[in-house]
Amino acid sequence: MDLTERLSHFTTLDITALALLVIGSIVIGYIIENDFKNMKSVTTLMADYRREWMVHMVTREPRVFDAQILSMIRQATSFFASAAMIAIGGCLALLGNTDQLMGIAQDLTLESDPSIVWELKVLVILSFLANAFFKFVWSNRLFGYCAVLMGAVPNDPSDPKAPIRAQKAGEINITASRSFNRGLRSVYFALAACAWLLGAGALIAATAMTCLVLFRREFASRSKEILLWPECNNSDTQS
Repeated sequence: MDLTERLSHFTTLDITALALLVIGSIVIGYIIENDFKNMKSVTTLMADYRREWMVHMVTREPRVFDAQILSMIRQATSFFASAAMIAIGGCLALLGNTDQLMGIAQDLTLESDPSIVWELKVLVILSFLANAFFKFVWSNRLFGYCAVLMGAVPNDPSDPKAPIRAQKAGEINITASRSFNRGLRSVYFALAACAWLLGAGALIAATAMTCLVLFRREFASRSKEILLWPECNNSDTQS
């Protein structure tokens, strides 16, 4: 069965829904990671705090507190990488048992599409999970690089190398966080792709819902409101 024959099993609505899923994941990521008309996301706001964290780390004694924070962050990346790997294994096992997959799918949709249709739908889910796994692993490694740079910051704050290396550590920390967030978004869209098993309409609805949830959490959430609280004392406010 060639590619043209395989694609013939999918309707125009299916292809449109898949295109919206891919485009939506790219566009929402671009909006979150960039500033538009002074509209900052939680991700970009936290990037500023990560830079400031490394600035204060130079003069903090001892620096065990900073090491503990970074260790907890790395544990999160390891957990999600392991979870993504387990999910990938589940999708591969599902591909190896297409009869059971077809039975479940037909019970949900009352459709009798050939196995290749359900296999390709699972492959879409698998591709998002694989991307998430690679992002989590790379994020974990970058946080490791950040730990090395933090350890290379001289103990003497007056050393000219101290602020430069702290700045490097801050930028690597931000890059690692960006990869971690991209991995999380990939997991969200992998869950949205599961809706395709129910049909193209369900996939479109799930994609729209995922984009709306991500947009709200980054731009209209309580966490962003807290991050934007003014940082001045009462005397400054009164004056």
